[in-house]
Amino acid sequence: MAAALTPQQLSETHRPTLDQALETIGTRAYWSPHPEHPKAYGEGGAPGSLGAAEGKAAFDAVLNTRLDLGQPGTDGWTGGETSPYGPELGVEYPHADVDVLLAAMRAGTSAWRAAGPETRALVCLEILSRISARTHELAHAVMHTSGQAFMMAFQAGGPHAQDRGLEAVAYAYQEQVRTPETADWSKPQGKRDPLKLTKSFTTTGRGISLLIGCNTFPTWNGYPGLFASLATGNPVLVKPHPRAVLPLALTVRIAREVLAEAGFDPNLVALAAERPGEGIAKTLAVRPEIRIIDYTGSTAFGDWLEANARQAQVYTEKAGVNTIVVDSTDDYRGMLANLAFSLSLYSGQMCTTPQNLLIPRDGITTDDGAKSYDDVVNDIAAAVTGLLGDDARAAALLGALVNPDVKARVEAAGELGEVALGSRTVANAEFPDAVVRTPVVVKLDGTKTDEDAAYLSECFGPVSFAVAVESTSAALELLRRTIREKGAMTVGAYTTSAEVERAIEDVCLDESAQLSLNLTGGVYVNQTAAFSDFHGSGGNPAANAALCDAAFVANRFRVVEVRRQA
Repeated sequence: MAAALTPQQLSETHRPTLDQALETIGTRAYWSPHPEHPKAYGEGGAPGSLGAAEGKAAFDAVLNTRLDLGQPGTDGWTGGETSPYGPELGVEYPHADVDVLLAAMRAGTSAWRAAGPETRALVCLEILSRISARTHELAHAVMHTSGQAFMMAFQAGGPHAQDRGLEAVAYAYQEQVRTPETADWSKPQGKRDPLKLTKSFTTTGRGISLLIGCNTFPTWNGYPGLFASLATGNPVLVKPHPRAVLPLALTVRIAREVLAEAGFDPNLVALAAERPGEGIAKTLAVRPEIRIIDYTGSTAFGDWLEANARQAQVYTEKAGVNTIVVDSTDDYRGMLANLAFSLSLYSGQMCTTPQNLLIPRDGITTDDGAKSYDDVVNDIAAAVTGLLGDDARAAALLGALVNPDVKARVEAAGELGEVALGSRTVANAEFPDAVVRTPVVVKLDGTKTDEDAAYLSECFGPVSFAVAVESTSAALELLRRTIREKGAMTVGAYTTSAEVERAIEDVCLDESAQLSLNLTGGVYVNQTAAFSDFHGSGGNPAANAALCDAAFVANRFRVVEVRRQA
């Protein structure tokens, strides 16, 4: 096929961005080529991008239509997404005969491998560039499948997700070019002629990569694996969560368009939408063609994948129990405000949201005087109430509950202990059918450390536990046990003691958990920045991989050597 995108065009357009990304993952400084502000798109913004009205119109235009991707093996159509805000999306997606589709996906692998690491990286950056231009459209798709409020869907589902994808491409490129493409080898033999060989080294993908998408962050959690696999030479089959198909289906459509324009087989990226109750993830995961799996979701299925998809390299992000240790603070009001926001953002439906707040039973020292356990808990409750007192502000921060299971957990939380902060229903003026609930905070006794202790299991959603512990030392023992046995994506702590700070840091280093200390401003424990922050560590039960490090990309390809007699 004729290429509309030449290697020279791709290089001129995207090589500077790739170089900047490579530099930034080395410095860990702040950088993003994808603007966070909605006004940066459309007229007067990024060239060729859709503005707010255009993006909304594009989203509306795809509703109640059939999204034909031109994939081989389509044997029917499926759909059925309903927005957490109420409306049915009405979009139909191709359902695949996987025998036909998987065979077609492998057909373009040879040319994709021959393109080499740089061309693959630049094609991936062109895909990301076109995704970025349609951020407004994708924001609505993320909002109406995940329940995120629009601004969060715009930022986390748009530029932040695109940054994570670019970060994965940069790491993939860096790891692939560590080995030279060719080498002349000469071994001295004394008086005899030296032994001479010419050697070539080619990076080759492992095989088809399966991306199993999640409901809450379809793009943010999906793009790292998608682009890490594609950049390392692997075709990618995208299996979205049944309630969050549209954002990844639009992504697949863009990727296929770019691949074709660059002269490659568009079937290097394909969609596997499933019929209701079909459960094709299990079927696909053990297919011999599937050699890489990226998964975000429940611990039960993540454990199943790790145990049963033995033919594949499996990268999982599962459930964890995130903990905040409250020892002391020199900015009590700042701590309360920071915690209130962290507990409320997206109704606690983030894998990084704090769940357990470990507070000494005898209280803490602060710049506002000594505070008892009850004082701290009541003040956190008051901070959340103040933050979410206005329904319009609350709806913009909380979004909507993503599914009925989260609502059931909120309603059942009061059975676990004394309720320090009850949940209330928030009215969403624009979407009256949205299910919106404020967080609930429950007091629990930290001396109960058996398996039945509520705080030793993840309670996904806007439910947090104020756990009374005997001392900071007891809090650190519980923190260690929680990370080791249950895992944690994030840990936070507040202390004015250098000794306590070192002790908390030692626990997190021992148990491989990412730690945030004394956050009182506009950075929150449940937020991470691409190119600088690692999301997860891969070293505790919450996840076996980190977004993004060299380990996340290096095992997606192999180096094949050819030796020739010189």
